[in-house]
Amino acid sequence: MAGNSIKKRKTTWPWTRRRTRWDPPTALDKFLDSPLRAWIHFIYYVFLSLRGAPFRPHPNKPKIRVVCISDTHSNTLPVAYGDVLIHAGDLTNNGTVEEIQVQLDWLDSLPHKEKIVIAGNHDSYFDTKSRRDEDRGKKPNFRSIHYLENQGITLKFKGGRKIYFYGTPDIPKCGGRDFAFQYDRETPPWGNRIPRETDVLITHTPPRYHLDLDLGCPGLLNEIWQVRPKLHVFGHVHSGHGREAVFWDEGQVAYERLMARKKGGGIIADLIPSSSWLDALKVVWYGFKGVLWQRLMVGPSGGNGGLLLNAAVVYQGTTDVGNPVQVIEL
Repeated sequence: MAGNSIKKRKTTWPWTRRRTRWDPPTALDKFLDSPLRAWIHFIYYVFLSLRGAPFRPHPNKPKIRVVCISDTHSNTLPVAYGDVLIHAGDLTNNGTVEEIQVQLDWLDSLPHKEKIVIAGNHDSYFDTKSRRDEDRGKKPNFRSIHYLENQGITLKFKGGRKIYFYGTPDIPKCGGRDFAFQYDRETPPWGNRIPRETDVLITHTPPRYHLDLDLGCPGLLNEIWQVRPKLHVFGHVHSGHGREAVFWDEGQVAYERLMARKKGGGIIADLIPSSSWLDALKVVWYGFKGVLWQRLMVGPSGGNGGLLLNAAVVYQGTTDVGNPVQVIEL
């Protein structure tokens, strides 16, 4: 069983270029791509921090403590206690039944009342197209764990609270045949797949332009705009680890549209008048308006948005634990 060893991290300076597309872009990377997008990305996150929490826990019911992890890659690690534990895929490195069972046994041993797991692209056993020959005919024992594969489950918690969780493992194609649940980026499978009543969505891939290094799925982004889950947990892109509020307003639309513009061009392209200027102004205006509304009318502890959470626990392009476990309250 692998432990939670952490390799010494290499320093990436702001004035250098990132090593691979799986590493976070440096300040130089962002500037050379588009100074306008780099500034608006910074401003967008400043406004998000000023707006505060995107929702309040239920005011008259006990809070539900949700612990989120992803991309453990055969590691075990200390996990905070909560009412429900979510694992958003890539339990293993090679996806064999033997490796998967070790991870399931570890998760089963944890004291959380409810445990939910989906597969990731490295968990090849779960996809018949990537399953190894030696694993055919074998089955893992899930014990106390709810395994979700394009399905949902309603769980009951203290105070009579009910929460609907929906889990799906699919990712845009990023590897060979030994990777599970891959689809072509041009034909994403998301159209009206996720039930509208979903409170907590669990996917392995991130949505595009949010905690994803531009590696997430635009089709999934379109789908979550329709569903608007309270919490969306994912992983896959280790360097995207973290959390981000969403408020489903025109400012977010403008931000995502600006981020979707053709990459490259640098300073010269940004100096030429275009609709990008208008989107940049919209991000600033709606961000300013959102802060005023949140602070003066609603209060900083709650709005009508949701929370996106990249729960990958391994660090950047490694399989070594280096990111903290994420905990939120619903």
